[in-house]
Amino acid sequence: MDENLKYKIAISLIPHIGDMRAKRLISYCGSAEAVFTEKKSALEKIPGIGEAFAKAVINHKVFKRTEEEIKFIQKNNITPLFYLDKDYPKRLTHCEDSPVMLYFKGKANLNTEKVISIIGTREATDYGKQLCEKLVADLAPFHPIIVSGLAYGIDIYAHKAAMEHNLTTVCGLGHGLDKIYPAVHKSFAEEMLENGGWLSDFTSGVIPDRENFPRRNRIVAGMSDATIVVESKAVGGSLITADIANSYNRDVFAFPGRVNDDCSAGCNNLIKQNKAALIQSAADVIYIMGWEQQTKKAPVQKQLFVELKPEEEILVNVIKGKDSMNVDDICLFAKMPMSKVSSLLLTLEFSGIVRSLPGKRYRLN
Repeated sequence: MDENLKYKIAISLIPHIGDMRAKRLISYCGSAEAVFTEKKSALEKIPGIGEAFAKAVINHKVFKRTEEEIKFIQKNNITPLFYLDKDYPKRLTHCEDSPVMLYFKGKANLNTEKVISIIGTREATDYGKQLCEKLVADLAPFHPIIVSGLAYGIDIYAHKAAMEHNLTTVCGLGHGLDKIYPAVHKSFAEEMLENGGWLSDFTSGVIPDRENFPRRNRIVAGMSDATIVVESKAVGGSLITADIANSYNRDVFAFPGRVNDDCSAGCNNLIKQNKAALIQSAADVIYIMGWEQQTKKAPVQKQLFVELKPEEEILVNVIKGKDSMNVDDICLFAKMPMSKVSSLLLTLEFSGIVRSLPGKRYRLN
């Protein structure tokens, strides 16, 4: 067990500090442990901290709770993930408000090549259930991780369909890992541990209060390449997740529905407001994300004197001077969604300008 774990957990538990301030404190002080040994006067000078938050750090009374959490982690085979750890979901590191600490139980590789979140209304119709099951079945040959929130309706159907097709599936939870909510889904959640897992930024003992679920939603959106809304009413948690995914510059897709169907009102609005791309099947997702093209790579000879389009030139300039670069970092620095970057990189690869490497990394030829 990491000897500095108690400090990493402790800083996430200080009241009113939050993830963004906690990361700023760690950045200025050098480590989580150093935050707790720093003088109050020095903490006050850190931008965005000031006297009130410095006082909250100095007057902390979180270590007893931290020790309890470490015992819980050890007893229940839970993996703590600090935001600077190599196993922390890399896609989340590009999100400013990502959790300082995550708690994971299961066997999934959270940094696998393809991760898709599938979400929707808790009051799923037969139409929505069939769409969800067909979507997962048709995505299965590409072996994505399927992420959702374990809720009633579309969420649980996405998890079930993933397990039926031997796909890894991970649920984001709005409470500690000492419980499963809703309890009726506990047997499915336990089955997920064999080839997936549970993920939360809440410590044990935290109950599934309503205000916790938007925090859960940012994990579902942030750890995924794209978010797919299958069915949604005009107001609901899936729309919050879609908005968060948009704010993270991730792709959002939605299935359209009848104009007078309450359970499709949210999807129709996302499409109408250009917050989601309209899809009719998994084939649309596969095409937009460039997955099929990635499996048809052929050796090419570099074309001399290629005239680059403006967006291609942006990517080349982002990668230039680096030994190699992860596609998530390219998206971050280029400020483009994954689908756009994947398509442009493929074009540049066919032109012999860039080369793809294992682990979704690219370099200039």
